[in-house]
Amino acid sequence: MTTVTAPADTEEPHTPKRLTQQRALLAPAIVRTAVVDSFRKLHPRTQARNPVMFVVLVGSVLTTILFFRDLGDSTAQENVFTGLVALFLWFTVLFANFAEAMAEGRGKAQADTLRKARAETMANRRLADGSLEPVPSSQLGVDDVVVVNAGEMIPSDGEIIAGIASVDESAITGESAPVIRESGGDRSAVTGGTRVLSDQIIVRITARPGETFLDRMISLVEGAERQKTPNEIALNILLAGLTIIFLLAVVTLQPFAIYSEAEQQVVVLVALLVCLIPTTIGALLSAIGIAGMDRLVQHNVLAMSGRAVEAAGDCSTLL
Repeated sequence: MTTVTAPADTEEPHTPKRLTQQRALLAPAIVRTAVVDSFRKLHPRTQARNPVMFVVLVGSVLTTILFFRDLGDSTAQENVFTGLVALFLWFTVLFANFAEAMAEGRGKAQADTLRKARAETMANRRLADGSLEPVPSSQLGVDDVVVVNAGEMIPSDGEIIAGIASVDESAITGESAPVIRESGGDRSAVTGGTRVLSDQIIVRITARPGETFLDRMISLVEGAERQKTPNEIALNILLAGLTIIFLLAVVTLQPFAIYSEAEQQVVVLVALLVCLIPTTIGALLSAIGIAGMDRLVQHNVLAMSGRAVEAAGDCSTLL
């Protein structure tokens, strides 16, 4: 099987498309939300889900307590050292939270874009006597029949029962060229949130409110039920095991140091522990998973599981 590299992979690093994506990544609204979420994620119950960062959080609290306890009792040099260690530990925890919050913020921004496409629209529902009744799209039920004219938005998922029209589905597929939809055959299905460009069609609604294609896309993009991949689970177990091993190793150092008449400060032991445990991988692991799903969404691909995200890493051509 011959694969062809997608044109997007051959772009120069400073093309307008890349610059636009970088600006979107650092959008002020996303950054502000991520900063606030960084502090919200400091809750011990949230941090406990990541053993590595939970150890760093405990070390941050411990060194901060020691800093304020010895504020007036120790030398200035020792106090500055303790303060710097506490500062770096807090920065590590907050940076991990910020990276995860930024990834989540990108997903929420994608969901907001989809919500705009799903915005409340008025539909012309056809009654039994053939007259038309304007109703909000949220009040449409299964088997309702609506009439959609050129320039109007299709209110919900359905099937064309009469007529033929060109439809702009770029909000769903990303394809700018309009497609032809007509009654009968395999091109009769239409999606809510797309726009009719020409002619008139009569659509029978097939989806209940809240169960449309756009609703499912939004819930998936928000990642509310994102499951960890087998590789991610295995890596979490490895990181937790390494953290326990290095924790026991650092704890046993103090008795030997006391026996050798070279007792070490608690701050030094905490700093040593944080340097030994795989802090970087533990900090960015969850953010990587969320960012992978977000990157696929940018190409209008919905990953139904974490394993699908990993499989997408081997794809060089997207049809």
